[in-house]
Amino acid sequence: MNRPPPRFVPTLTEVVQPQAAAPGGRPAPAAMDMQHFQEQMVHRVMQRVDLTLDRLLRETVGRLVLEHTQELAPSLRDEIEIVVRQSVNQAFEQELASQLPDKP
Repeated sequence: MNRPPPRFVPTLTEVVQPQAAAPGGRPAPAAMDMQHFQEQMVHRVMQRVDLTLDRLLRETVGRLVLEHTQELAPSLRDEIEIVVRQSVNQAFEQELASQLPDKP
């Protein structure tokens, strides 16, 4: 039952050894290229994360500010109404006082 593999199946014909480091303790050029590639990849990913994080933070903070403003709106209206009423009453009192003739 030993038959050869189909002709379109690749077979390993030689053993490939990993490259040793270049003399002087410096990494081989391929290793330097890989390290440079990894650094570039990390840099690009961090840029994308930064942009995405910035956008998401802006959206989240905007949503939270809107929610809190909507929650505060009724109480703000009440406070504004009180201040406006006091201001109008004070203005009427001052106007009436200025219209009354002075007593001798």
